[in-house]
Amino acid sequence: MRLTSASWVPVSTAASSAPESSRFGPPSEVCAIHQPNLFPRLSTLAKLFAADRWIVLDDVQFARRDYQHRARLAALDDPGRQQWLTLPTHLPHGRPTLISQARLVDPHCSRRTVELLVRQYYGRSGHRDAVRDVLDAALDALDTTDRVARIARASTLAMLAALGWAREVLDSGRIRTRHNRSERLADLAAATGSTHYLCGTGGTRYLDPAPFDAHGISVLPFHTPVDTEDPLWCWARRASSLWALSKIGPRELAGRLAALREGHRLGALL
Repeated sequence: MRLTSASWVPVSTAASSAPESSRFGPPSEVCAIHQPNLFPRLSTLAKLFAADRWIVLDDVQFARRDYQHRARLAALDDPGRQQWLTLPTHLPHGRPTLISQARLVDPHCSRRTVELLVRQYYGRSGHRDAVRDVLDAALDALDTTDRVARIARASTLAMLAALGWAREVLDSGRIRTRHNRSERLADLAAATGSTHYLCGTGGTRYLDPAPFDAHGISVLPFHTPVDTEDPLWCWARRASSLWALSKIGPRELAGRLAALREGHRLGALL
C-alpha cells in the first residue's frame, strides 16, 4: 500500500527555490536517505547537497564502526595524515540500540575534545570563519543534548548551511514504513513525495529496485569522482568534509558540489 503524506510530519523546512532539476526537464523531487554522521565525509555531504530533501535515518541500529559518533580529521596541509575524532558513546539497550537512542558517555569531555581537535587541525585555515560557524553549531548541540544523533545531525546541517543548502529535512522515525530494507527506503521516499532516490555506492550492492518501481520512483546512483588525482576527491570517502571546507572554502566547495549534482541529474535524463 502506498503511504500518504499524513504518515509523516516535517521536522524542519527551509524556504528555497524550485528544484534545480527543472532546468533539465520536468520538475522532480530528489531525496537522500542517510544516517546522521558527525562532521560527515565529503562523499556523504556531496550526496546530501545533491538532494532536495534529506531524510535522517536515525531509527536503525547504531554501529560503532560507522560514522555517527566519529570522524577522521585530515591535516590541513597533509590530508594523508589523519586522526579519529570520536565521541565515547553509551548504548542503553546494548547492540540493538537505535542511533536515536545512543548517548554520550561524558558530554563535557566530548565537548572539550571536539573544540580542541577541530581548532588544532583547522584553526590556521584561511577559511576558519566558516569552520568556526560549523564548530559552534556542533558545540551548541553538545551543550544542549547528550544524544549522539542530534549532535551528528547538527554538525551535518551546519556544513550544509555553510554551502548555502537550504532544503527539507525529515526524520525517518516519523514516517510509517515496511521493515524490509529496500521496501523501507522506497516507502520513505514515496511518503515524502520524492520522485528520485539518490543511492550511494554502498547501497547499490544490496538495493532491490522493485519497491521503488512499484512507487514510480527512479533510483539515481550517486558517486563522487574516482580515479582522480584531485586531492578533494581522493579523500572524499575517508576524511571529514571539514578538511575540504578548510582547504578551499565554502564558495568553491559549494560550486564543486553543485557541478557534481547537476552532472548526476543531467545524466539521469540522458
